Amino acid sequence: MNSLITESLNTQHFIMDKDDRRRNKNIGKDFMCRLQCMFSHSSSSESRLSLEDVQQWSQSLERLLESKYGLATFSCFLKSEYSDENIEFWLTCEDYKKIRPSFRMSSRAKKIYEQFIKTESPKEINIDYHTREQIKRNVKTPTMHCFDDAQKIVFGLMERDSYPRFLRSDVYRTLLENFATDATKG
Repeated sequence: MNSLITESLNTQHFIMDKDDRRRNKNIGKDFMCRLQCMFSHSSSSESRLSLEDVQQWSQSLERLLESKYGLATFSCFLKSEYSDENIEFWLTCEDYKKIRPSFRMSSRAKKIYEQFIKTESPKEINIDYHTREQIKRNVKTPTMHCFDDAQKIVFGLMERDSYPRFLRSDVYRTLLENFATDATKG
């Protein structure tokens, strides 16, 4: 009787593993289709996602963020984990640095402070008290570098925490597997 139960459980476990693999493969393919659709406005072969692109994402967080597909994939991954405030803040800072007129810079700096820096803000990022207070002072007379310290902290958090989790995630692994399979089929 015990061997019958064990055999039944092992069979059930095998079926679940097989279903999980199939589901993960479908998740990866669905995700790839969504990525391709997001960037389908440019039809040149250079703009298409490739196995080499996906492999390069594992070299560094910088490499991942330099790729439009990598950035989109990483952002979606963080949203799925309900931890997308860091990438949103980092991207917002990158855009902020491009602002030139000082009146726009002032209003934008205040908006960033209210959204990400201020204690109890809607998308509060995890930074130390000293950095938070420094930014509070910087926002009164903002420069293009007033968020640099916080941006470095957030980048470090993503690099040490979110990025390694992303590389171990089913989404990333499935993307790699699907592209590798497609590459071998030719």
